[in-house]
Amino acid sequence: MKIKNTFFLIAIVTLVFACATNPFTGKKTMALVPNSQLFPTAFAQYSQFLNENKIVTGTKDSEMITRVGQRIAVAAERWLNANGHQAYLKDYKWEYNLVDDKTVNAWCMPGGKIVFYTGILPIAENEAGVAAIMGHEVAHALANHGQQRMSAGMLQQFGAVAGNIAIKDEKSRNAFNQYYGVGSQVGVMLPFSRGHETESDQIGIYLMAIAGYNPEEASKLWKRMKANSGGQAPPEFLSTHPSNDTRIANLKAWAPKAKVEAEKFGVTTFRQK
Repeated sequence: MKIKNTFFLIAIVTLVFACATNPFTGKKTMALVPNSQLFPTAFAQYSQFLNENKIVTGTKDSEMITRVGQRIAVAAERWLNANGHQAYLKDYKWEYNLVDDKTVNAWCMPGGKIVFYTGILPIAENEAGVAAIMGHEVAHALANHGQQRMSAGMLQQFGAVAGNIAIKDEKSRNAFNQYYGVGSQVGVMLPFSRGHETESDQIGIYLMAIAGYNPEEASKLWKRMKANSGGQAPPEFLSTHPSNDTRIANLKAWAPKAKVEAEKFGVTTFRQK
């Protein structure tokens, strides 16, 4: 009994003190793994990925990826500085690479390491479309979503261990294990992931506007994403991402607000393409 009580006490203390604050939302977030540990690991994995894949350099597309990435990063720094977070980006090391791959995807590792696949460029269609994607990916890094996902995974594992310690009856323990996996995934982890995607969409559309790109292009991008998917998507509650229709509606609603935010930084005209 003492061991079990100690186990739960340690877990509670860890949760209380292992928190960070999202500068964009003001919300407390889980930070069981500090960025001082997470960033070096992410940087090493990114370097390994680059060594194992075909990086596109010296082309108009690769130069566009770097140009847009730099503009979005500057926009992020301007916003953070203006809102009292001057030292927030000190450990970030932004890097933008285009990879020759037909996959329709882009991603960002913790600390600002970004990859665009060539397969997503036809859907991006233009520089403003790239900016919408870039803003979203940069937002993941800024909001420390990688750190939060890792922390949530650790808590999910903790819940499983705690249940197995607390439940002595083997039949009940087996039932717990069966339902806990599905329940925690569908009821907690998937909504958690969808929340991150929505948060990144909102932060990203603000950043693209501050960077001088028309935020109205973001919803147009997702209309093209929807058309490209051919309607092949799982129900939203079983997905890590909001549905295309949800994203389109959200981005349309946020575009005017993003323009208002951009005006605070003297941006009143926007690149359409």
